[in-house]
Amino acid sequence: MILRAEHLRFAYRPDRPVLQDVSLWLAPGRICVLLGANGSGKSTLLRLLLGHLPASAGTIEWDGKPLRALRPMDLARLVAYLPQSPAYEPGQTVGEVLRVGRTPYLGPFGTESARDLQVVRDAADLLQLTELLDRPVDELSGGQRQRVFLGRALAQEPRAFLLDEPNTFLDLRHQANLWQLLRRLGRERNLAILAASHDLNLSAAFADELLLLHDGRLIAGGPPADVLRPDLLSRAYGLGIDRLDRPGKTPIVFPAV
Repeated sequence: MILRAEHLRFAYRPDRPVLQDVSLWLAPGRICVLLGANGSGKSTLLRLLLGHLPASAGTIEWDGKPLRALRPMDLARLVAYLPQSPAYEPGQTVGEVLRVGRTPYLGPFGTESARDLQVVRDAADLLQLTELLDRPVDELSGGQRQRVFLGRALAQEPRAFLLDEPNTFLDLRHQANLWQLLRRLGRERNLAILAASHDLNLSAAFADELLLLHDGRLIAGGPPADVLRPDLLSRAYGLGIDRLDRPGKTPIVFPAV
C-alpha cells in the first residue's frame, strides 16, 4: 500500500468542516478516481494528502511512513502532483519545464546527470513532445500545455500520481488518450494513481475504483458499477440520474430528463 489515510478532517473555519472522517487507501498499479460536485472537497483532499494543508485530525502515511516525517525531497520521489492550474516560469521552454521534474534527483549544485537527461527525453517521447522541446510553453495550446505538465510529473519517476482534473483543456480524443496512457503507466510501472474528476463516465471507463464525495464525506467507494448508482449520484449532485447498463461493459449515467 503506497498511501494510507484514515479519519481525515479539515476545516478552513472551525464551524464549517470541508472534510469529515475521510479514509482511503491507494495501491500500486491501480487507478482510483475521486468524484463529487463542486465544493465536495476533492481538491482539498488531494492537497491534504500532500501536506499542502494541515489535517485537523487523522493520519496520512506514504509508503508506511507518516507524512510529517518525510522531507519534501523524499515525498517528491514518492508522489507527483498535477494541480488544476500548474505553474511555470514565463518564457520557459517545454524542455526546461520537463527538466524541473528531475529536481528531487539533482546532484550537488543542481547538476544534471546523463540519466536525468535520458528520463526527460523518455517522458517527451512518451507524450509526443519531442518536437516541441525548444518551444516556449506560452506558445502552446491548452492541450499541449497539459501534456507538458504531465511530462514534468512523469519525469519525477514517482510511485504515485495525484492528479486534479487532468483532462482540463483536452478534447474528447485526447482525454481518452490520456486515460489510456495513465492506465498503461499504472500497469507497466506499477504506478498508483489518484485523480479528481468531473467526468463520471470517462473516469468509470478507466478506473479500478471510484470514490464519491458529498459535503466532505465519502458516501461510496468501490468498483465503478457499484458507485454509479442513481440514488447515490442524485444525492451527490442534486439532480435526477438515469443509468444505462451494458452487458460486459461499464454502465453509463446521465441526467434524467
